[in-house]
Amino acid sequence: MGVMESRSAADGRYRTLLEVSGAIASQPNLKAVLQSLRRLLSSVVAFDSVSLSLLSDNGNSVRLIAFDRSPEAHQAEIGTEVQHLGTAVGRAIDEQKPIYVPDLQAELSRIPQLASQAKLRVPHSAYIFPISISGKKLGALTFATVQRGQFSPDDMELMISVSSHVAVALEGAVARDAAELYQRQLAHERDRLRLLLEINNQVVTQLGVNELFRSASSSIRKYFANDFTGFWLIDKHSNRIECAVLDFPGGKGFLADIPVREVTDQEVEKMRTRTPEIWSQQDIEKLQPLKDESIVALAVAPLGTANGPLGFLAMGSKRSNNFGQEDLDILSQISAQISLALDNALAYGRLSASRNRLEDERLYLESEIRAEYNFEDLVGKSAGLRKVLDQIEIVAPTGSTVLLHGETGTGKELIARAVHNLSPRRDRTFVRLNCAAIPSGLVESELFGHEKGAFTGALMQKRGRFEIADRGTLFLDEIGDISLELQPKLLRALQEQEFERLGSNKTIHVDVRLIAATHRDLSLMIRNHQFREDLFYRLNVFPIEIPPLRERREDIPVLVHYFVSRLSARMQKRIKSIPKRAMEALTNAAWPGNVRELENFIERAVILTQGDELNVPLTELKKSSVQYTSPVSTFEEAERQAIIDALKAVSGRISGPGAAAERLGLKRTTLQNKMRRLNITKADYSANG
Repeated sequence: MGVMESRSAADGRYRTLLEVSGAIASQPNLKAVLQSLRRLLSSVVAFDSVSLSLLSDNGNSVRLIAFDRSPEAHQAEIGTEVQHLGTAVGRAIDEQKPIYVPDLQAELSRIPQLASQAKLRVPHSAYIFPISISGKKLGALTFATVQRGQFSPDDMELMISVSSHVAVALEGAVARDAAELYQRQLAHERDRLRLLLEINNQVVTQLGVNELFRSASSSIRKYFANDFTGFWLIDKHSNRIECAVLDFPGGKGFLADIPVREVTDQEVEKMRTRTPEIWSQQDIEKLQPLKDESIVALAVAPLGTANGPLGFLAMGSKRSNNFGQEDLDILSQISAQISLALDNALAYGRLSASRNRLEDERLYLESEIRAEYNFEDLVGKSAGLRKVLDQIEIVAPTGSTVLLHGETGTGKELIARAVHNLSPRRDRTFVRLNCAAIPSGLVESELFGHEKGAFTGALMQKRGRFEIADRGTLFLDEIGDISLELQPKLLRALQEQEFERLGSNKTIHVDVRLIAATHRDLSLMIRNHQFREDLFYRLNVFPIEIPPLRERREDIPVLVHYFVSRLSARMQKRIKSIPKRAMEALTNAAWPGNVRELENFIERAVILTQGDELNVPLTELKKSSVQYTSPVSTFEEAERQAIIDALKAVSGRISGPGAAAERLGLKRTTLQNKMRRLNITKADYSANG
């Protein structure tokens, strides 16, 4: 009976061994091998868990590949690397013989990575069987049990046989695992290269910044499965950063509301390193828009080239731990590709803008060349003119705003050009705009430009005078005629050097020097609520008063000779002299139109001249002068009479719309000073006087 039972037990063991051999040969990986071992061997050998320690390539450590155990036992971390030297596992591998471990807790305490398990409920003892094939050491197989005591000789024999079968299966399982890992790596590398190729194809075909970003974000979303991709760019002129493109199909709009802000030095330094990073949960929670959008994972990559930082690329996900170190590696390559393309796109944009600006300037300058200027140079030697020239020389290099005040025809534009030509901006454009010559409704479009469709008749985009004058000089003549509604926008453009085109919310930054001119009394207009006081102070940084021609009569002969010389050459006439009587009449004339009137009168005289002596139509000159003054013998008397006539014509009103000061082109205070100096009293111009 005992022999039959012994034979039956032996048959069971060998049948188990055959089943084990077949089972482990059909398993796809190492973990499955151990699961099969535990299931098959637990019925014939008393153990609670089985684990496999695989020897590393260098032979200095083992890796715990799997740990199959009863549900109550502790689960060791799969893939734990432990040093095997001085341990029971190490002895079994080195000596190539089974090792019995009577106190498993004491053994675990010697291994730092597993020391914590010594205090937990773990099996008390274990047998460790070496695994090798053809003399090659592969690792060890450990059977552990809660019950103390050694295996029987038959159990030992069976375990040794099982270990040899495991060694055979181990090579195949390791090879299959390696093949699967290699296949996954190849698929990952294929996807990575496909993404880089897509990005590369997009960056070489897209010249526009927005198109480049949208194409790249589509490819990025397919690879990373992220929820949003955003691109933020630095405006190097203002040192501010703003969102250029945000690809967030499922977003609620909170990220789009992130305001434009200044770039910190710390952010610039991070961009210079060009190192991507994964934000911590604490960093994400500091930004309310990310919390509002339920973003819990964020990867950020700086954009920049050797020319400096450009901005950054951000990817966000609503799934935690969505990004890892491998993602940062490929993100670094993507950001490098996009940075180069972005640098090219921005350069292309600058070239396009420069080309458009140069084209606008060319068209503007061509129109300027076609325009008729009153004169080409400052002519005169009077004290009043010399004072103006001294002021021009002082203010020209500073870049400050200049306000020119003078009667019509005194040469305010010529003075403005002189300021520009003596300034560091002389190589840039001098742009002019006569605010009184354009309907008030179109002045804003002329100043700031407009977008296509901004108003009826806006058939295409137009750049305003401020844009054309960027880094140059803008001359606004008759500034007093700008409407009250437009004055705040002009003030903002002057103070902030920024504005928006009509029909656009995009802020345009410029660097423009302003020279303004007017014949009006702006102080009086401020009191009459026709001109903003803050705009006046912004314009009146450096005022220059241009004297009328009647206050610089010594310049009239010089101007007459200058105009005669230039006009006779243009009309191909040889005029050699000017009659003395004619020159005296020209010098003593009132010239309410100042230099412009004098030039036009001399042009008429040149046209009438047939010989070599200037034919001055004195009769016409007297008719013109009588409208403003009675015949007088001195300039002082002429000036006195002109003021009296103006006061009589307006019933003695000195200031206000249409009053004597405005008719004479003088400030109220200037007129009152002249009246005191010339001893003009109310009796001289009253109705009873």
